[in-house]
Amino acid sequence: MRVECGDPMPSLEFKGKPFVYSHHLSVPFRELIVDKKKSFPGGAMASLDDNLIIHGDNLEALKALLPRYAGKVDVIYIDPPYNTGNEGWAYNDNVNSPLMKEWLSNTLKGQRVDKDDLERHDKWLCMMWPRLTLLFELLAEHGSIWISCDDNEVHHLRTIVEEIAGANAFIDSVIWQKNYSPKSTANQFSSDHDYILVFSKADSNWRPGLLPRTARQDAAYKNPDNDHRGEWKPGDLSARNPYSKGIYSITTPSGRVIPGPPPGNYWRISESRLKELDADKRIWWGEDGSNVPAVKRFLKEVKPGRVPQTLWLYKDVGHTQEAKKELFDIMEWRAGAESFQTPKPVRLIEQILRIVADQDAIVLDSFAGSGTTAHAVLNANTRDGGNRQFLLVETESYADSLTAERVRRVIRGVPKAKDEALNKGLGGSFTYCELGEPIDLERFFDGKGAPGYEQVARYVVYTATGQSAADAPKEPKKDWFVAEAGGYRIHLLYRPDLAFMRGNDAALSMDAAQAIAKGAKGKPVLVYAAAKFMSQAALTALGITFCQLPYSIHRVLGEAPDAP
Repeated sequence: MRVECGDPMPSLEFKGKPFVYSHHLSVPFRELIVDKKKSFPGGAMASLDDNLIIHGDNLEALKALLPRYAGKVDVIYIDPPYNTGNEGWAYNDNVNSPLMKEWLSNTLKGQRVDKDDLERHDKWLCMMWPRLTLLFELLAEHGSIWISCDDNEVHHLRTIVEEIAGANAFIDSVIWQKNYSPKSTANQFSSDHDYILVFSKADSNWRPGLLPRTARQDAAYKNPDNDHRGEWKPGDLSARNPYSKGIYSITTPSGRVIPGPPPGNYWRISESRLKELDADKRIWWGEDGSNVPAVKRFLKEVKPGRVPQTLWLYKDVGHTQEAKKELFDIMEWRAGAESFQTPKPVRLIEQILRIVADQDAIVLDSFAGSGTTAHAVLNANTRDGGNRQFLLVETESYADSLTAERVRRVIRGVPKAKDEALNKGLGGSFTYCELGEPIDLERFFDGKGAPGYEQVARYVVYTATGQSAADAPKEPKKDWFVAEAGGYRIHLLYRPDLAFMRGNDAALSMDAAQAIAKGAKGKPVLVYAAAKFMSQAALTALGITFCQLPYSIHRVLGEAPDAP
């Protein structure tokens, strides 16, 4: 592993990189199969438009989400393996490369990666690269990605994210104080913190929201002179920054002469500006009128919140022991029971949601673990009446028994919980999904488990334009219209029915083409169908490009053509 510095932006070279660089493109699109029994409340309420908990490989799950959520996710929080050598994670992506397969077979593919594996950093980077690539495809232009990590991979993580998303993608590094007391068993230092790296889409205008002001901050404001503008606090008039108009003497209302600012300092404002503020009674001279002047900063004129800082103390956002206690209480585990080892406290994720501020945010966690992110989203919605949506992905077998079960319990209520809202239940719902078969060519005509119309419709829109459909019909419309995207109106002649797909109704007829063109009102059209009963020249005259199912499902290159 090495860092290449010849280019303006350094790149990280690691074993396997050439083979995972574009691996996300070869990952198949899979269906999302709803499990109504594991959903909550389940039954007819289960829907892919709801909050989602997806069980399956998180790389394939991210690919499955693209047709529905590409460019729409507002907040992504992930807590991937820290690669300490103690977690026992396995690299098992099916990268179709003989050299990659040989490397993995030599290092026992599927075997857990531990601290004795001298190539564990390379494997971790191979695992993260395609996932990060897809995460940025899902991220909205105004969105942000928050990634928990520690010193094992933090330096590598920032480098590969900037290589994937651009040098300007990095926003800042948050320090989370995860422990409230030192570990006496530590050989060198007791590690008290983790990092949360924050990224946005490169060159985006992402701005954090303000955090609520604290009572301590507001208590600093008083009103000793009964100013009609309310509480205020004094602001120092001197500063070290040189200012050409910042050297002058001041005569106080009591007659005291202040020869100038303190040694080495300058007045922040000019003499004329000082007189203007004094005339508006915005200067405080002390009760006897002889103090060094101070600018009155009124509470009602300050920002309605506080700018987020990068040091997050456990007293404000929780610590690891708090997280474990939360999980034990919710799951009603007995002391000594085997538990999830690395949960995050709900308050930590809630802090992120406060900074993001959007009450309608779509929140994704593709390393869902114990389901803390869903819990935090439901908490936030209960607190402010928001309508945030969560998308959780968990690869491991405990996706139902732990991840989803925790969410079920916090929705219904935890009877012994000290928190009143959690005791009563936070409300809400979610749909539990498994990853289905790939949406591949053969399944359109084999008559066995053909993919549903809505998922094929979203798949067609995304693969043709790189955009997710704002909405897509669950059943075909009379004119087969799906969505407008990428400058096209897109129509899909398809039913998951073998007899239909092999019949004449699955072919584009002249009557259907003319009706589609009339509805398009001059806009360029893509029509996906199994066959057509006229030439492309005739369709071109109508402004229609024919795409044969299943062979022409691919991204349309270039801009949409001008309408005829």
